[in-house]
Amino acid sequence: MSRCATVRVPSTATRVTSAVRAATQITPALLAATLLLSAPARADEIILPLAGEAPTDGPDHFLIPFDVPEGIVEIEVRHTNLVAQNVLDWGLYDPTGFRGWGGGNAEPAVVGVEAASRSYLAGPISAGTWHVVVGKAQIKTTPAAYTLEIVLRDAGTLAPQPERAPHVASPPLATGPRWYAGDFHVHSMESGDARPPLDEIATFARKRGLDFVEITDHNTTSQLDFFNAAQARHPDLLFVPGVEFTTYDGHANGVGATRWVDHKIGLDGVTIEGAARAFADQGAIFSINHPMFDVGDLCIGCAWAHDLGGEHIGAVEIASGGLSYTGNGVFTWPAIAFWDALCARGLHVAALGGSDDHRAGVDLGLFQSPIGDPTTLVFAEELSVAALLDGIRKGRTVVKLQGPDDPMIELASSVTPTGDTIFARSTTFQARVSGGIGAELRFVHNGQALDPVPIDTDPFVGELKATDPGDGEDRFRAEVLVNGQPRTVTSHLWLRTGTATDPLAPGISAANEGGCGCTVPGRDGPPPPAGLLALSVVVASVVVRAVSRHRPPSPGGGCGGSAPLPALPPLRPARARGGRGRPTGWGGRRGA
Repeated sequence: MSRCATVRVPSTATRVTSAVRAATQITPALLAATLLLSAPARADEIILPLAGEAPTDGPDHFLIPFDVPEGIVEIEVRHTNLVAQNVLDWGLYDPTGFRGWGGGNAEPAVVGVEAASRSYLAGPISAGTWHVVVGKAQIKTTPAAYTLEIVLRDAGTLAPQPERAPHVASPPLATGPRWYAGDFHVHSMESGDARPPLDEIATFARKRGLDFVEITDHNTTSQLDFFNAAQARHPDLLFVPGVEFTTYDGHANGVGATRWVDHKIGLDGVTIEGAARAFADQGAIFSINHPMFDVGDLCIGCAWAHDLGGEHIGAVEIASGGLSYTGNGVFTWPAIAFWDALCARGLHVAALGGSDDHRAGVDLGLFQSPIGDPTTLVFAEELSVAALLDGIRKGRTVVKLQGPDDPMIELASSVTPTGDTIFARSTTFQARVSGGIGAELRFVHNGQALDPVPIDTDPFVGELKATDPGDGEDRFRAEVLVNGQPRTVTSHLWLRTGTATDPLAPGISAANEGGCGCTVPGRDGPPPPAGLLALSVVVASVVVRAVSRHRPPSPGGGCGGSAPLPALPPLRPARARGGRGRPTGWGGRRGA
């Protein structure tokens, strides 16, 4: 059953409630009465002035229904939060479902047949029951009073938007297997807390040398209406569809999503598991954004607090913003530990990075990061959305934690992997680093960081010999260290004894059919010169003694020395209802 709010019509003592739905239904009869009570309006407008109080109990969202008669072609919803200490978010449903989510948009929401305000969808205005959707982002003072003014028009006021069109997947912008560079977390003006149009995003991204950007606006698909036209204007940058699935208990990235997924967890049976399945059903990848970004009232819901099984998670944003913009990795290192802890459970989860840019790199505030900081490389067969998704699922990703100028690592194996998994009793891992002179290379084995070696040639190739993982899987990744801290991180390659058809040992997950390794299948170019390989064996070869997945290498024991990486910090508990901090995000943004 929907949770709706009690609403009253100002200027009279009339109060209309429903015991069943605890709501006011604006009926055609009430429309006529309201016209007599409201201020004079133009002949082509019906104005419904409403007032109410947000319920302090129940789910995080509630609905306010109103009826729309035949002949209406445009609806405007003006909303006012009357208590400064409270924060309310706003959206709109038509009789068939989702019509837009403005979140914290200060301006009114307008939907019409041929145009709509940002964050909302244009289209037919159906007669019947519509709903204003209200999110209780922060309720610190009660009563949580608000007012609404719903304007129904039989003539449109917005200029037509001919560039709007149903989204059509772009053909490949480039062909051939190679590493493609991009940013998996970028907001356009269709997010309530962002401002750049797609053209500004594309211009800035290409200046950074990126091949693609994923547009991840908050809980809406309105940005997709503008993709076709923008893609035609920018044939050298791929716009990847997506959404930042934004809840008050965590944010996630629906990489490749083109259909809206309900974010109102707890209302009408909506669950986080159901949402994750809805993304998977449309072929999208569910990736957790900034999982450890817990700053309390500064950004409500930005840290991950949902109880979601790992089988639903295809990737983790291990870097949200470049290192120099985010307190030198104060949230990056815990995010890497969060990701590594998922992988320690046998989950093949890819590493991604995203800037969370809201301004197309212009006029950035404190802790705000420009597009491309960090940069994610995906090894894909071509520059298309489908190929990028395939690369992520196969774990062929590298994250440059600061930006595109960071050193590059290509992690490969002497035994050709199946997806991200090597089925063999032994293999030699090869990490080829370019642009890394003066830095260090290290391997990480089952969460244990091995001793780094200095990078003194360009390119530089380090090798790691690994043998028999026993009855489970061993995971390996490579990192470039600058000033002793990771600057570039690969996803994992997994070593497992047996064949690709063998069942996994008890307790080992086959989630995502291999979504957590970074490799160059069959090499994406000529192999390193023989001299470099020989040099790498001399200066960077470490033999790993046989260990099982359940027995990580001990410090100093046959691994040339190792040290444990930070353990996964405990997730913050889901917040109590009612005491919600203002979702301002980094540098004063409303949400990340």
